[in-house]
Amino acid sequence: MENKEKIIKLWFDMWLQKKDLGITDIFSDDAIYIESWGPQYKGSEKIKHWFTEWNTRGTVLVWNIKQYFHKQNQTIVDWYFKNTMNDGKIEAFDGISLIEWTQGTKICFLKEFGCNINNYDPYQSSLNPQFRDEKAMWF
Repeated sequence: MENKEKIIKLWFDMWLQKKDLGITDIFSDDAIYIESWGPQYKGSEKIKHWFTEWNTRGTVLVWNIKQYFHKQNQTIVDWYFKNTMNDGKIEAFDGISLIEWTQGTKICFLKEFGCNINNYDPYQSSLNPQFRDEKAMWF
């Protein structure tokens, strides 16, 4: 478990440092990575390309790990994420990553799930829900 947590932390640190510190060392050659809003990257080289290209357009400001859950060859990571894009857009949300591991402790599958951090009670003032009039986030 400890080694898996170090690998995950290294992945998050790469984003915070904007440096490839061993993407092909932590992802299997045929790994699949699915972002919470739909894009899917197949293979460690494609994941590396996405990482490098994305970091020309934005900066990860915060990616804090809250907790881990381990079961056999799977890990779930609960986290908070915040970034800024070069056009000034800032995104912040809570998320979870579902990770599957190879026998050799490389990531072979990673799927992200995002959750809006701007929570509210739609029943606070009425028995009928009062939803905010805002565009839903992409995840």
